[in-house]
Amino acid sequence: MRKKADKTKKEIRHERTSDSSSRFERLLIRTSSSEHYSLRLFITGTSARSNCAVAAIRALCEDLLPGKYDLEVVDIYQQPLKAMDAQIIAAPTLVKLLPKPLKRFIGNLSNREKVAFGLDLTGGDVKYARA
Repeated sequence: MRKKADKTKKEIRHERTSDSSSRFERLLIRTSSSEHYSLRLFITGTSARSNCAVAAIRALCEDLLPGKYDLEVVDIYQQPLKAMDAQIIAAPTLVKLLPKPLKRFIGNLSNREKVAFGLDLTGGDVKYARA
């Protein structure tokens, strides 16, 4: 009969695996509750329409996703290849890269409620705040 202190290599490996699995699951729960958004906004130069789109998206993100988002603004006149790669056909266009699924919003981005709904920011732990 074996003593409790004398564990086989297989038993030790199983304990390590289950311990690392539980740590991974705890980390996964923590990160899913604080999802990070990656957004890309395609605009055309410094037109009034482009400036309004940038201001609207920045304000929405600061209100609903403070510290939980990355916003890249791409001027399609300055970076036409990036727009071509993303298959942008109109501007302004907002592309939500993360969290999945990828979504595109084309045109007037000033309606906060529609954009927030489209980005899935109306439910869950993120609350919609009116300006």
